[in-house]
Amino acid sequence: MLRIAVAGASGYIGGELLRLLIGHPRVEVVLATSDTFAGRRVDGPHPNLRGRTDLTFAAHDLLPAASGDYDVLFLALPHKRTMQRMAEYLELADTVIDLSGDFRLHDPEVFARYYETDHTAPALLATFTTGLPEWHRDELRGSNRISVPGCMATAGILTVRPLAEAGLIEGPVEVDARTGSSGSGVSAGPANLHAERSGAMRVFAPAGHRHEAEIAQATGLPVRMTATGVEAVRGVQVLCRVRLADGTHASDVRAALRKAYAGEPFVRVVAHKRGAYRLPEPKILAGSNFCDVGFAVTEPAGDPADGTHATLIGALDNLVKGGSGNAVQCLNVRFGWPEETGLEFPGLHPN
Repeated sequence: MLRIAVAGASGYIGGELLRLLIGHPRVEVVLATSDTFAGRRVDGPHPNLRGRTDLTFAAHDLLPAASGDYDVLFLALPHKRTMQRMAEYLELADTVIDLSGDFRLHDPEVFARYYETDHTAPALLATFTTGLPEWHRDELRGSNRISVPGCMATAGILTVRPLAEAGLIEGPVEVDARTGSSGSGVSAGPANLHAERSGAMRVFAPAGHRHEAEIAQATGLPVRMTATGVEAVRGVQVLCRVRLADGTHASDVRAALRKAYAGEPFVRVVAHKRGAYRLPEPKILAGSNFCDVGFAVTEPAGDPADGTHATLIGALDNLVKGGSGNAVQCLNVRFGWPEETGLEFPGLHPN
């Protein structure tokens, strides 16, 4: 039984980590930190955990004092804060799994451009493995430093990379991403009050969203991304528009996706001709660790030189496959357990 600590456990991602880890048969959560809620029960900010645990929050500064008591440290701390103390965190547990954005990008110059600050631990960037089992499983099996991708980045990478690897895409990728309000975090500020958010479709990143850099890094393609906040609480959906290589047809796109994800426990190819859920829809994925990927291909309507285009579609729960569930899946890979362990929930319908 592995002993687990979760730093920054009072936010939405931290709460989902606790939900999944408390129900995991091979681990025990022994420490959950929150400066705001120190000394209070975790089922206060996370009422869904009532009756599931008697755990109370500890102040974040108690992490070092208790470091001999746990094997794995999950970091669910704010962006730009984690990197400042990462050298210390790496001394506290054999395995560290980071859910912040601080160690997702390999190039410190790219990091500085997208996060608008210099990286304070650039020498550590190359020591982290990308926490996306579908594309980094072999590396994860031997890695003690894991960086989980962002939610929209995960959806974009899982959707685009099979075609990029197969050489089916020409030119840049245009990503139109939509996300629910939980993606802004538990302390998102007045712009995310219900009165301001309800009914809105707010373009909060018309260009240059930081997940754009993660998708470009993973696919080797130029990426331009916009992000819009929609009324849903949970869920991410990405529409990735690409020009296909000459001679590529819908059957080639389907074959590339099926080949990439054959046997994968949490990625499903969803591209049907009819039905309300014929293409990936985050609504039915709430609470689950699935990412559904699909596509629609448009043949040139006039001049063949216009080329064939595809809209590649991905959907997931931003707090699970887009965050905490992906982190637990990485944990399972790292320790040689079945990847579905603790992640069996299939989502809800209707929801």
